[in-house]
Amino acid sequence: MSIFDQDEQYFYVGGYSSDKEPGIHLCALNTGSGKLRHIHSTSGIENPSFLIVTDIAAGSRHALPNSEGDAADGSRMLRLFAAMECEEGKVAAYGIQPNDGQLTLLRTESTDGASPCHVSMSPSGHLLVANYSSGHVNSFELDEQGSLAGMAAAVQHVGSGFRQDRQGSAHAHHIYPSKDGKYAFASDLGLDQIIVYRLEEGKLVTHREVALPPGAGPRHFIIHPSDTIAYGINELNNTITVFAYNPTHGILEILQHVSTLPEEFSEESYAADLHFSPDGKYLYASNRGHDSIVRFKLDAATGGLSDPEWTSVGGKWPRNFAVIDNYVLVANQFSNNITVLRRDPSTGSLTPADSKLEVKEPSCIAPVRR
Repeated sequence: MSIFDQDEQYFYVGGYSSDKEPGIHLCALNTGSGKLRHIHSTSGIENPSFLIVTDIAAGSRHALPNSEGDAADGSRMLRLFAAMECEEGKVAAYGIQPNDGQLTLLRTESTDGASPCHVSMSPSGHLLVANYSSGHVNSFELDEQGSLAGMAAAVQHVGSGFRQDRQGSAHAHHIYPSKDGKYAFASDLGLDQIIVYRLEEGKLVTHREVALPPGAGPRHFIIHPSDTIAYGINELNNTITVFAYNPTHGILEILQHVSTLPEEFSEESYAADLHFSPDGKYLYASNRGHDSIVRFKLDAATGGLSDPEWTSVGGKWPRNFAVIDNYVLVANQFSNNITVLRRDPSTGSLTPADSKLEVKEPSCIAPVRR
């Protein structure tokens, strides 16, 4: 029996650590009480700053056979992929044991770049990677065991942006595939651009470039479940950009820019991450410095954002977070903890819960789909 079939919601936490320290942690959320617990940790990996958990058997275009330790009926083949944010960038693939969630390292691959900080999985079963310091993006093939099987593409971004202190060169920060697998959207903080690629059998073919305001610093990008609207969060000017999205032609049209910070706040802060509520009616974003999660209402007709509401995260430097049922789990990098916010599904409002978990320099929360 898989532990992931139990009542708790499981998630992995990645962060900054040496390969001699625990780097990836399996934790659980009790969806009734909101309490967190730590289950076990995995060492042997350096700076696993971004993680994804994916069901290869369900998500690949290929019928993949079982591998040792997977469910006997072939219903699930869970894999964890990690970006190793180091000068010599690498990505790692792990098998997940369904009986206890333990990780088995399958393979690591070089990104031929520096500081990979984001990974995602395309519907065709290609691992996409954004390399921050070297400013390029990759695509990797998977083999029949759901492990890495070599690089399919690498594309170098070239140029600079408005702010020479942060934008002296390209800094690919995020790469996000469309749900039909036709396109991938790369947010480049250094260029003030979202670069749209066509995904052609694992190759990344430049499709178009979308310019953001000078000094915006695009960091993350997501597409609404309606597939007609998209949102990008900009680290340097603390804004969210709303886009009209044409999924057929891969076109983004800017509709709105909105601040992630209260008008009266004037101290240093950097926008970080953004996620939808499960019903798609609200958008949440994190602020590092203001140390908050801001909730916006989404206009059902236009996708516009309104009625911002801020909630303290109860920690410092909320880099990444996850919306799980009626909770928001926040990775607070500088206070070394995961904190919990309760979510009212009728209003989207958040309130602090009396629950936290100590984890060294957490930067990513990767839920396991139930």
